Amino acid sequence: MAKLYFKYGAMGSSKTAGALITKFNYEEKGMKVWFIKPATDDRDGKFMVKSRIGLCAECTPIEKDCDLKQLFLDSYVKCDVIISDESQFFTEAQIDMMRQIVDEFDIPVICFGLRSDFKTRLFEGSARLFAVADSISEIKTICECGRKATVNARFDSLGRIITEGEQVLLGGNDSYVAMCHRCWRRSIEKENKND
Repeated sequence: MAKLYFKYGAMGSSKTAGALITKFNYEEKGMKVWFIKPATDDRDGKFMVKSRIGLCAECTPIEKDCDLKQLFLDSYVKCDVIISDESQFFTEAQIDMMRQIVDEFDIPVICFGLRSDFKTRLFEGSARLFAVADSISEIKTICECGRKATVNARFDSLGRIITEGEQVLLGGNDSYVAMCHRCWRRSIEKENKND
């Protein structure tokens, strides 16, 4: 019986590597994978998913206005599994379409993504996955202090922590650092004292 899975973690927790390894494992067993990501994430090219450790694979980019279920019906009905990276950027409606694919076609959908943004607010896609996924698991990483990292702290080009701005700003280690909540809060307090 197929399930909708949500595997989430902070920046640097190897979510993308996990998605790519999961894809490899299915394909090694001779199964067909439909590998997707939101078109919002174009850091490594529109049709590519690449992890920080160098793993990469081609994917289908999904635009915000895409009817994901119809695209599935038109093109990918014979796949054995759907794996998505950067799932936090999908719309609520697209997550609901993934839920329908699981229910109606008995095909597992495995979503990898962030839980929350740099302000500790849920992304639209993540919020919906928390509400409708059958299986939710955290991919853990650590803060520089050794505690579990849960916050994606955003920094500007001068190394100052940012607490305001647009929710989506694509970036990697140059813009974000995974931190525990205590270190994040202390960094904000320190920055406020310096202003």
